[in-house]
Amino acid sequence: MADDVIYDWNTEGTHRNPMRRVQLHDETLRDGIQCPSVRDPDIDTKKEVVRRLARLHVDTADVGLPGAGPRAVSDVTVIAEMVRDEKLDIALGAAARTHPNDIRPIIEITQATGVPLEIMTFLGSSPIRMLAENWDPARLVDLTRTAVRMGVEAGQPVSFVTEDTVRSHPDVLRDVFRVAVDEGADRLVLCDTVGHSTPDGVRNIVEWAHALLVEWGVRDRVRLDWHGHQDRGLSLVNALIAAQAGCDRVHGTMLGIGERVGNTPLDLMLVNLKLLGAYDHDLHELGELAHIVSEACHVPIPVNYPVFGSDAFRTGTGVHAAAVIKAQAQGDDWLADRIYSGVPAAWFGEKQQIEIGHQSGVSNVKYWLQARGIEPASCLVEAIFAEAKKADRTLTEAEVMAVVGNA
Repeated sequence: MADDVIYDWNTEGTHRNPMRRVQLHDETLRDGIQCPSVRDPDIDTKKEVVRRLARLHVDTADVGLPGAGPRAVSDVTVIAEMVRDEKLDIALGAAARTHPNDIRPIIEITQATGVPLEIMTFLGSSPIRMLAENWDPARLVDLTRTAVRMGVEAGQPVSFVTEDTVRSHPDVLRDVFRVAVDEGADRLVLCDTVGHSTPDGVRNIVEWAHALLVEWGVRDRVRLDWHGHQDRGLSLVNALIAAQAGCDRVHGTMLGIGERVGNTPLDLMLVNLKLLGAYDHDLHELGELAHIVSEACHVPIPVNYPVFGSDAFRTGTGVHAAAVIKAQAQGDDWLADRIYSGVPAAWFGEKQQIEIGHQSGVSNVKYWLQARGIEPASCLVEAIFAEAKKADRTLTEAEVMAVVGNA
């Protein structure tokens, strides 16, 4: 039916690059809680977040930075034990600087729990960072070699993360990538740490890194990741383009929480992969996870946040509401869910909502009343309609019911 009633310029025409299927990596419990305004959730909430990520078929999750101290070590250990004991289908990782003091606790947690934590060891590689730290390229190579070798010798998966990759010189990247690969790193993580990159920049660096691994003959065993931030408001589109350009795994956080203005929103990444046909699983529980993270981290979801904001599927506009109502009157829920929505509410456990406000029509009022089992008598409809036209906003349920009670 979609082909009959929707002409899709996303797929028609000369500019089309089908979405590749990629792995998804969650950073909510590590990069996400580094945001200075969020609360670090209690351990029970962290466990529930990981359970729900597993149910959503997210492949991997970074669950902390054990080098930060005893609480971080305890939380990562408890989560690893839970994944082991509940046999959850999600792999875990933990972050570390390229320093033995950060890597050692991750190895010890793996030894204690039997859960092979991916060591995600990070190192600033851009000229601006090297200037601030007074580092030279030789030091970066030494730090990389020490960190990756330590993880590999312990028998654990190791990802080498270059901070600020998108502002790093290719000569420096080539040197540290070479030693990381030679020491046995499983992944190279390309980072837009300060949200600098544009879509063209994403394509350029991903294609360059892919070609480098092909040149070295290791592309079959070394994977590429993308980790983006939101400073220019481009993180979601950049992540989608990174997947198209050749990355094997894309990182994000629930609601996009993270340093400064945040990371790629993993929830919206899932939504878009679903809409693009690159994710096959049910997403009815995704909204519940978004609200759990919102409450636990004290991050309110904006009313206009896509899909999971309170206004995502609400309308008080007469023309919009009339079209939805006409579709529903035909018994066509599929049509009603798409006539004024680019995202089907039903896919995410939601439904279209029609409200009453100053821009509403009489049909809004009738529908609102019928949806609540109230007979839309003419005098009642007229009274509510008149009240709505005096307002400068959408009426609340209590305000409408007050009119109903007085009619």
